Amino acid sequence: MDTDFRSRALTVIVGLLFLSAIYTIFFYAPTERVMGIVQKIFYVHLSMAFTAFLSFFIAFICGILYLVKKDIKWDVYGSSSVEIGVVFISLTLFSGVMWARPIWNTWWTWDPRLTTALILWFIYVSYLILRTSVDQEGKRAAYCAVLAIVGFVDVPIVFMSARIWRTIHPVVIRSDSIDIAPSMLLTLAITMAAFFSLWLLLFRLKTNVALTCKRIRFLENRMEGGD
Repeated sequence: MDTDFRSRALTVIVGLLFLSAIYTIFFYAPTERVMGIVQKIFYVHLSMAFTAFLSFFIAFICGILYLVKKDIKWDVYGSSSVEIGVVFISLTLFSGVMWARPIWNTWWTWDPRLTTALILWFIYVSYLILRTSVDQEGKRAAYCAVLAIVGFVDVPIVFMSARIWRTIHPVVIRSDSIDIAPSMLLTLAITMAAFFSLWLLLFRLKTNVALTCKRIRFLENRMEGGD
């Protein structure tokens, strides 16, 4: 199947899923009795958080594969995934702040969930800074692979923080159940599917561009070398 056709088909799917998510959030899911309309941030907030976790998990796997195989394509996949993940974890923190102000009456509190999520943001922003600080491609890929592997340790800590420590952050997904109404759960599932499909589209576009740039540089170097 043609690559452009698959990208266009995926773009259409992403668009349809986001339209479905918007409809279910505002017209299907009931308005929560205590928090009111502000609660609807939850669907987007949680979906973006899980999309960020997915990004860092892919980077974790790519880091391991690069260290084992020494194939630069795994570095491209890993760095692309981290770039997308940093965008989503930034949006997660921002949407959390927007929810916290009317519900907690404060923009920020050093709650375990919020603190560990902020640490996660710092870890992967450091990863991006590291990529611009090391010139030699092999060393840069190896250092970033190690950081992607070590940094991923914080992802389960963020997820479990509301269960391990005392927190005021709501816990929706429990070990034995999901504590929301069925209509809200369906809305959450559609919103998550929309964000996961968006992640896949962005990942395809980012890696295609990055790999094409590497091939062009390779050909330029060969021409300059007279091969």
